[in-house]
Amino acid sequence: MPGLNFKIPMLDQIYKRVSIQNRSVELEFQAVTVDQANVYFKSMLLYSVLNVNEETIKNVAFKFISEKDLMQALIRTVEGSIRAFVSTKKQAEVLNVRRDIVENVKEQVDLTLEGWGYHLQDLQINDITFDEAIIQSMSKVVASNNLKAAAENEGQALLITKTKAAEAEGNSIKIAAEAERLAAQLRGQGVALFREEVAKGMSQAAEQMKQANLDTNVILFSMWTEAIKNFAELGKGNVIFLDGSSEGMEKTMRQIMAMQQMDKH
Repeated sequence: MPGLNFKIPMLDQIYKRVSIQNRSVELEFQAVTVDQANVYFKSMLLYSVLNVNEETIKNVAFKFISEKDLMQALIRTVEGSIRAFVSTKKQAEVLNVRRDIVENVKEQVDLTLEGWGYHLQDLQINDITFDEAIIQSMSKVVASNNLKAAAENEGQALLITKTKAAEAEGNSIKIAAEAERLAAQLRGQGVALFREEVAKGMSQAAEQMKQANLDTNVILFSMWTEAIKNFAELGKGNVIFLDGSSEGMEKTMRQIMAMQQMDKH
């Protein structure tokens, strides 16, 4: 007050001592989602005096009659802010928006607390639970999703295994076919070379017999008798019908000579 003031120590008293240390309070409350699911929260609230300014200290000292009234107002304010936020979310979304809940509460509640001379340091949501029926249904959903994922993984693994097996079998068949083709080609080349060498040998033998004034049919007779000998030695018990008479030999010789004449033409 302007003018002359007096302080009388005998009459002045300390109304209240204000601590500027951090304070904490634990909260347990229930909220309801937009799809009418009950959500149970356990959280911890950390707050302190905003600053040591005179106006702030006055707000802390005189805004509430007692500490109990402050706690009641603080708890109800935080609970109301969380309930309002949760009421806009579905039950399946609540577990994923924990950080959003904290940020929303701090943004809204901090302005109210500043008017009381306090500052919200931190809000920790330690636990979020649901009714037992919802927890069981959530467990079933998770289990079914896991089974679905396992089945999909197993199907993919089986598909990959069968695909790789089919590719391997295809490559094996391709390699075997290529090897068979090459072997057949080599066999054909071997037979062709054998026939060529036989023809060269017969030509040389026939030429030498002509020079010696001998009958070239002797060569064919020798081949005939050699063939019969091989049939007997290498037949392994197989039955071969062969006309071994002189007429049969003569008939066979004529057929061979006719084939030679066709090759010449």
